[in-house]
Amino acid sequence: MKKLFLSLLCAVCTLSVNAQTYTNKTYQDRPPFGEGKFYLATGFSGLDLRFNDLSKWDLDISAKAGYLFQDNWMVLAQAGYDWHQKADNALTAGAGLRYYIEENGLYVGLGANYVHRHNYDDLMPNVNLGYAFFLNRTVTIEPELYYNQSLKNHGDYSGFGFRIGFGIYFE
Repeated sequence: MKKLFLSLLCAVCTLSVNAQTYTNKTYQDRPPFGEGKFYLATGFSGLDLRFNDLSKWDLDISAKAGYLFQDNWMVLAQAGYDWHQKADNALTAGAGLRYYIEENGLYVGLGANYVHRHNYDDLMPNVNLGYAFFLNRTVTIEPELYYNQSLKNHGDYSGFGFRIGFGIYFE
C-alpha cells in the first residue's frame, strides 16, 4: 500500500511540475503585443500641452478599447470629451490602427475622429507616436505625441499635442 501511495504521489508531483513549467513557458514565450490580446486604456491631454490656435487652456479625456488582430497590429475604438476655455466643448468618437515595434514598446498609429461641438462637426485624421512602458505584465503608462488635422477649420483646430495614458493588456 505504501508503494502504491508513493507512486501516485510521485506521478501527481511530476504532472504538476510539468504542467507548471509548460504554463509558465507558454506565458513567458508569448510576445507582449501578441495576437488575440485585448486592450483598454484611458488618457488625458491638454493642460497647455497642445499647440493650436484655441489651446489657451483645455483638457481632453479619452477612453480606448483595442484588439490585437495580428502580432504587433491593433485596431482601436475611442471616445472622448474635450473641454476648452476659449471654444465650445466637444465630444469625440473614432477608430484607428496601431503598429508596435515589439523590441522596445514604441508604436505608431493612424486614425480618424468624428468631433461634435455645438453647431460644428468635423472629421479629424490623426497620427501618433508613443511608447508602452510596462509597469507589470499587463499595465502600461503610455506617453504619446500626436497630430490632429481638422478638415473643416485648419487654423483653429489642427495641431500637435502630448497625451499621457494608462493601458491594460489582457487575454
